[in-house]
Amino acid sequence: HRITTKMPSQPVRLYTKGVVLGYRRSHVRQQEQYSLVRLEGVRERDDTDFYMGKRVAYIYRAQRKRPNRADAEGNKIRVIWGKIVKAHGNSGVVRARFRNNLPPKAQGATVRVMLYPSRV
Repeated sequence: HRITTKMPSQPVRLYTKGVVLGYRRSHVRQQEQYSLVRLEGVRERDDTDFYMGKRVAYIYRAQRKRPNRADAEGNKIRVIWGKIVKAHGNSGVVRARFRNNLPPKAQGATVRVMLYPSRV
C-alpha cells in the first residue's frame, strides 16, 4: 500500500493583474471615460484579444465605513467595476470603461482583471 498524503495547495487566483496607466488622451484633451490598463504578461496587440469583454475591478479603501446589510459594522473596502473594450496601440495596452470614471488617484494603481465572462 502506498499512502498518499494531500499536500496543502496554494489558493487559486482567478484574476490577472493590471496597472492603470491613465486616461485615453490626445495632445489637447483627455477622455476620462476610458482608462488605459497594462496587463501582466501581455506585450502584443494580438494577445489582448483574449481579454476583450473581461471584467475589471479597481479595489480601494475608503475613508469611512459604509453600512452593509450583510455585516452590521460595514467595511471600508469599495470596488469600481469596468470592462475591457478595446486594444490601445500595439504594445498590449487595453482600454477599459468603468461604470464610474476612475479617480485620478487610481493612476499607477493595480486592478484585477477577472477571467470571466469567458468566450472560449
